[in-house]
Amino acid sequence: MRIRLYFDEDSMRHSVVSALRLRNVDVLTPLERGALAYSDIQQLEWATTNQRTLFSYNCRDFFRLHTEWMTRGKHHAGIILVHQKRFSIGEQLRRLLRLMAAKSAEDMGDRIEFLSWWS
Repeated sequence: MRIRLYFDEDSMRHSVVSALRLRNVDVLTPLERGALAYSDIQQLEWATTNQRTLFSYNCRDFFRLHTEWMTRGKHHAGIILVHQKRFSIGEQLRRLLRLMAAKSAEDMGDRIEFLSWWS
């Protein structure tokens, strides 16, 4: 199955969402589902329940959550992290599409991927 993305609140206003949708990528944001100001844990729990890979610029907090969840035996549908100021919008899009072409939704289960790995 193709990866379905859930952009967290930090990344949802970004042009990457629009560019992905133009390429028929399934993307959802907290604004669209009425979940603004939800905690990182709540966002990850929702993404997990709805089988969506979470995309965020909040590397530190989501890496910590991933580690905590794996330690406790909890599962998630994958997390993709990127340092916002490190890559242009175009470069983020290219790397994200490259990742999505190489990995399925099943591959992403319990994984964390950094866009910096996808040059």
